[in-house]
Amino acid sequence: MISKDFFQALEDLESLRRVKKEVFIEALESALTSAYKRNYGEAKSAVVKLNPEKCKIEVYSYKTIVGSEEELTDPDKQILLAEAQKIKKSYKVGDTVQHEENPKDFGRIAVQTAKQVVMQKLREVEREQTISEISEKEDELVTTIVNRIDGENVFVELGANQIEAVMGSQDQIPGEKYYVNQRLKVYVKKIKEGIKGPMLQVSRANTGFVKKLFELEIPEVSNGEVVINSISREAGYRTKIAVSSPNPNIDPIGACVGDRGDRINSIISELNGEKIDIIEYSDDLVTFVGRALSPAPVEMVQVIEEGKTLAVVPDDKLSLAIGKSGQNVRLAARLAHCKIDVKSHTVYEHDYAKEVATNIDETEFTSLDDMFNDAE
Repeated sequence: MISKDFFQALEDLESLRRVKKEVFIEALESALTSAYKRNYGEAKSAVVKLNPEKCKIEVYSYKTIVGSEEELTDPDKQILLAEAQKIKKSYKVGDTVQHEENPKDFGRIAVQTAKQVVMQKLREVEREQTISEISEKEDELVTTIVNRIDGENVFVELGANQIEAVMGSQDQIPGEKYYVNQRLKVYVKKIKEGIKGPMLQVSRANTGFVKKLFELEIPEVSNGEVVINSISREAGYRTKIAVSSPNPNIDPIGACVGDRGDRINSIISELNGEKIDIIEYSDDLVTFVGRALSPAPVEMVQVIEEGKTLAVVPDDKLSLAIGKSGQNVRLAARLAHCKIDVKSHTVYEHDYAKEVATNIDETEFTSLDDMFNDAE
């Protein structure tokens, strides 16, 4: 059976859908063999082969050679030695005789089967390609196009295969407005299995979004000269980010801010004006907590117990240290990965000084001026 159009269609699929024709040929040979047996006898040992060079679909049956009538128990799969040697004199018992079949109407059956197999295989391959492309984008910053908005969910498309991703309400920056066909940078959080297959969850509210923006806008971050040690964020309001550098000649904060603030302003613009506090990281918890409470000045930080600290600030800076609705101290605590109890200087002196002095060795706390001098 010859079909140049059939094989040309496979060539077209390879160029248009980027799926090698060998993938289809393997699946088609298996499906066509099953179709042949269903229509011409399940008992036969037969196989269908596709020959792209000759643009030909070939059907072969196979029979094992036996020596006598008594051994001939299955004529569909066996042949007598005498009959086999009429085909080829060198045949002997146990050999397999291959015969090319030319079944009637198989061309029509082959076309119907091929259509089903090609479509099914195409869906499978595209799904595999999509999963592969998706997995490569996980934990990455990508530019997408808003495809549709359904209630609180924003659906975007990304990549050459127009992979659909969803940005739920919890992953949106509060106050942002989205519209169809809008170009939008998003952070790819993770893959989840949906009803129609794998789907990406993307975010603009995740801390990963800010981290990837820093990597995008600041060469020293992307090449490792500046390290992001910790991030805490309340999307749409404020982000605190702790940075350091393994190179003593590099100012990590200055590198992030850029000349005249051009680098950090570019990031703030993408975040629609969200405030960003860039803090120099320290392995010393006391020092780090003091810096994390920026922009409030801190007089003293004391470790109360593991995972808990006390910070003392000037009386007139207490509200600044705590922040609106406790936001500043809350973000500082997340950044430093410890609880922070903030007290004013007066309250500390009157209500805590004696109690702390009797329970905690004075060497466990340091004035912020002293510890900054030590760090330098």
